[in-house]
Amino acid sequence: MLIAADKFKGSLTAVEVAERVAAGLRRVAAWVEVEALPVADGGDGTVAAAVAAGFERREVRVTGPLGDQVTAAYALREGTAVVEMAEASGLQWLPDGVFAPLSATTYGSGELIRAALDAGARTIVFGVGGSATTDGGAGMLAALGARFLDADGEPVAPGGGPLRGLASADLSGLDPRIADVDVVLASDVDNPLTGPTGAPAVYGPQKGASPEDVATLDAALGHYAAVLEKAIGPKAAEYAQSPGAGAAGGIGYGALVGFGASFRPGIEVMLDVLGFAPALERAALVITGEGSLDEQTLHGKAPAGVAAAARAAGKEVVAVCGRLALRPEALGRAGIRRAYALTDVEPDVARCIAEAGPILETVAERIGRDFLT
Repeated sequence: MLIAADKFKGSLTAVEVAERVAAGLRRVAAWVEVEALPVADGGDGTVAAAVAAGFERREVRVTGPLGDQVTAAYALREGTAVVEMAEASGLQWLPDGVFAPLSATTYGSGELIRAALDAGARTIVFGVGGSATTDGGAGMLAALGARFLDADGEPVAPGGGPLRGLASADLSGLDPRIADVDVVLASDVDNPLTGPTGAPAVYGPQKGASPEDVATLDAALGHYAAVLEKAIGPKAAEYAQSPGAGAAGGIGYGALVGFGASFRPGIEVMLDVLGFAPALERAALVITGEGSLDEQTLHGKAPAGVAAAARAAGKEVVAVCGRLALRPEALGRAGIRRAYALTDVEPDVARCIAEAGPILETVAERIGRDFLT
């Protein structure tokens, strides 16, 4: 039995989900051998999943999205670093009700990458998602030595909004170690940088951006790409339209243009990094899941990736979730035989969130009765 589930956001970490499911299964089948491999798709929780799989957790003080110092973590094992931009530049660093759509910076994400370089990383899996920022990765690149100047030759202020005043860009000062490192951009988002499906339009409102802010940011990021095109050539414009450029407020674009990163769906990357294939070989049944199984799940989220890999290996998959918003036929097309929701046990959503652990154990008992006894 392999438990390869993502977090239940706001309730349980991926590690806690695995623990609770294992406890419930053992109540009805004490003999069952359970292997836990918490997973993530590149967004928040990615470092935790890597640590659970045996990576070393490393902490460093970096610049948060509002400019204050925060403690962020990355994971390291045998020359491979898993860096999660949300650790440095995520929404969790904003006080309740406080947003900074125009001024939040990814500078700390660059500092986190520099720490991984200092630790000897030769491959960096850069998980992006859950960002508080829409600065196109300019802050990240600045932390690694790039220069972004206004018409007076002064550094532009942090955030996406001030990029409207960008007059020149110089990437020649980027940390030279980047050129010798394989950077993999891991994301479940394939949006371009700007336009109707770009970072500001699609994700800006989640970060407090008003319609006016969205227009400002879209124009600013378009101008940013144009200035970079003058600095490094046409590939800057090509990268702006590339899948993943719009990930995490455009930090994907910064990784593509600054690091020459390769873009891959986050769950595919993480399954490779976490050692999913050998664990899958040992399993007779796979349990995956996340807080909400819905249409978004089918577009690159962790359960869909786990189910696709398991189906290719001829393994049966069931899912656990807090809320189920997919019909059985949609689950079947995704490779999931059946989904078990907390709301099947407790219809009160508020209680499901508050008491997710014990309810999930009850759900796991049902799986045990259905598949193990």
